[in-house]
Formats: sequence, C-alpha cells, structure tokens
Amino acid sequence: MNAKISHPCEVNVSSETGRLRAVLLHRPGVEIERMTPLNAAHALYSDILSKVNADIEYKRFSSVLERWTQVYYVEDILEQLLLDPAERRSLATPQVEQWAVDAATRAGQSGDEAVAAQLASILIEGYEDPQWDRVSDRRYLLEPLYNLFFTRDASSTVYNRVLINSMSFEVRERETLIYEAIFRHYFKVDMLNTLAWNADARTEGGDVQIAGPDLLCIGQGIRTNAKGIDYLAQTFAAEREHFNILVQELPHEPESFIHLDMVFTFLSQHQCMAFEPMLKKQGLFASKPTTLISIDHGKVTYREVPNMVDGLRSLGWDISPVICGGDDPWMQLREQWHSGANFFALGEGKVLGYRRNVHTIEALDRAGFSVLNADDIISGRLNMEDYDQFVVSFPASELPRAGGGARCMTMPLLRD
Repeated sequence: MNAKISHPCEVNVSSETGRLRAVLLHRPGVEIERMTPLNAAHALYSDILSKVNADIEYKRFSSVLERWTQVYYVEDILEQLLLDPAERRSLATPQVEQWAVDAATRAGQSGDEAVAAQLASILIEGYEDPQWDRVSDRRYLLEPLYNLFFTRDASSTVYNRVLINSMSFEVRERETLIYEAIFRHYFKVDMLNTLAWNADARTEGGDVQIAGPDLLCIGQGIRTNAKGIDYLAQTFAAEREHFNILVQELPHEPESFIHLDMVFTFLSQHQCMAFEPMLKKQGLFASKPTTLISIDHGKVTYREVPNMVDGLRSLGWDISPVICGGDDPWMQLREQWHSGANFFALGEGKVLGYRRNVHTIEALDRAGFSVLNADDIISGRLNMEDYDQFVVSFPASELPRAGGGARCMTMPLLRD
C-alpha cells in the first residue's frame, strides 16, 4: 500500500479480535536515537536503542500488517494536516513554526509543503538548541517524542469514538495533542477526553481492551488510575443500560507491568494469552485484586472476582488461557519481561508477536496455532488467508528492549 494515504477510513472497534481493516502506526524515527544513558529513564526507557536494528525489525512488523490491512502512518497524516495554517497554529507556537521555516530554508526548500514536512519532523523528533554547549543534557529546545511508535497509548479507539488518553508522564503529553488533531481533523471522529473530564484522571491505551460491545477490560496501575476508570464507568453508565468493566490491578514496578496488555491479551473470543502469576495471584500479584464493575440502568456495582479469566467466565465467556512463557515459572518471568504476553490480533485466532519468546510461541503451537514466519509472509511464500488460526512470529531483539510488543505498536482504527 502507498505510504501516504489520502482518504481516511471509518473509525470503529468493538472487539480485540474482529478482522482488522485499518491500523495506525508510526515508524520509529531519529527520536529514538536522541536518548543517552543520562536521559533514558526520563524518556521512560530502561535501555537505549539502536535505530539501525530497530528499523530492520520494525520493517518486518509493518510489512506483515501491510499484507493484511490498510496501514496509516502518523507522520504522513501529520504532515498532511500541517499544510493547513490553522493546524500549524494549533500544534506549534510561532517560534516552533519559525524553526520549521528556517529548517526548510537551510535545506534550500520553500513553500507550504516544505514547511509542513519540517514542522512534522520537529514535532516528532524534537529541535536542537543551536547554542547547545555539547556538555549539558539539555540539548533540545523541544523534546523528542521517544515513545511515539507505541501508537497504542496516547489514543484508543473505543467503539465508534476515540479516547484521547491523559498520559501519566509529561514527556508523552505532546503525543495526545498530535492524536487529537489527527482524529478531529483527518478522521473526523467523535472523541472522549480523560483529561477534560478530570485533571487527575489518567488512562493509557495499553490498559484499555475492547473485549466486546458491552465489555471493557482495563488495567489499573502506574499509567491508568482509579479516576480514569471512573471516567469510563460514568461515561458508559450515562449511555448504556447494561455495561461491564473488568479491572485488573497491576504492580507499579517493575516496568514490565506498566499496562494490562503486558500480562493479558485476547487471541480470540475463546482464548487469551495470560501471565500465570496474575491468574494465580502469586508473587507481585498476590495482593492485586480483579474487580468487576457492572452497570445496570445507571446503577454501578463493584464485586471482586478471582482473576481475569474467571471474571470473563462469570459474564458468559467460554475462554481459556494460553500461558506466557509456557510451564516453567522462570521462563514465564523472562518472556513476560520482553512482552511475551503482548500479542496483537489481526482477526479471530490470528495474532502477531515476537519470535524471541520461544516458550510462548511453543505454547501457542500446542494450543493449535500454526506458527508462521514473518519473512515467508512478506516474500509471498505464505498467505495468511490460508490459515484458520495462526501466530505470525517476527524476529526482534531491539524493539523488545523498548518495553513493548506488537499490541503496543498498533492502534486499530477499524475492525469487523
């Protein structure tokens, strides 16, 4: 498919596993090279990445998606939006816009297209202080968006609207402004806004899973808080006669537990990938409750359930877990750390994830998933449409070190 797509699609997602028709991605850019050991923690990373290796891995990942669905890229849409002077004023101060004009001039370019391209780059990659002393760690007048390729977090498609999330860390706040512009002016979709409801409310997309038309699964931890969940509960209590929210509390550390999708993702309506200590309430999950919030004609009730799977079963779901890392508790810990539970569904029983988590991939194989090699799909040797149930495994060692997996890097726009 063409890198730059001129026509927006409908935006509607009512499950985690319906056939994927459109998705929003962002190719990791030079922003990920603008980290050092000194600022990595501030950028919310536990390590610094090689862009060369990340580019190779991400290309395999995005190429699989391009074989399956319509792919939109944040940077392309943003550049198109910034052709409009009103959009430039809404996303950039006069000073930042002047930086873009100056950058275009230095490159021997002029006109709105050149300025829009430079401004899109600056808003994503940051802007270096021309007077930087080569010593200070304050190199950028406008900070890079180090995490933008995790398109899942700052916005979430929730049925026929987009939830603009309230990010827990300042380094990611500009992401929400970009997504709000994209969804308001490009896709022209109605939005929900956590921050506009309450300044203390927090939600992030890695914690929000659209289980079905009347059910959300949400993680509550360091990124999504109780007030953010209250916002969603009150929103749907006002709109729906019946609705449910299944909440799993998460440990605040280590960083591998930042979102629900790091310990639980849907593979199909009848299978999920889960981190066993979460299900058994062991280790760091020993004191982390699972709560079912039920909405019935405006009345909101709360009750504790044993775990996520039992909570789903109590709502009539016939669902079984596949265990991240397989049977060995040490392998479970190792593979969860590198996003072993973080799968992204292309459709019902059709998922995408990291090959490096070999025990998890073997568990999927035993559960009846055909294991497909990403390179075979990209080359055309295999056709995903020929398989009823599969996992596409793509090789990655650099991307997992950023702290997220296939679900983190995808923002679904439209599912059947």
